Amino acid sequence: MRKYFVYILASKENGTLYIGVTNDIEKRIWEHKNNIIPGFTQTYKVHKLVHVEEFTRINDAILREKHLKKWKREWKIELIEESNPNWNDIFESNI
Repeated sequence: MRKYFVYILASKENGTLYIGVTNDIEKRIWEHKNNIIPGFTQTYKVHKLVHVEEFTRINDAILREKHLKKWKREWKIELIEESNPNWNDIFESNI
């Protein structure tokens, strides 16, 4: 079964946030961390994986990503801190 992921990257605790969706979380986060694709995360040094949600249907993942992007910043921070109160980079430990 295919998996899809909605993820949040941060530049630092309470720093700049980036929300994305992918079907290959390891590859995509590696690309962000190594500045492979020019853009927002490269410009603002947003490389720390602080939140991940897994889905089995791409439409559900895309819908969740769109909803999260519309959220107020404080709601996004609360979401991160529910599962990751110390804003640890969870890429190495959980992926």
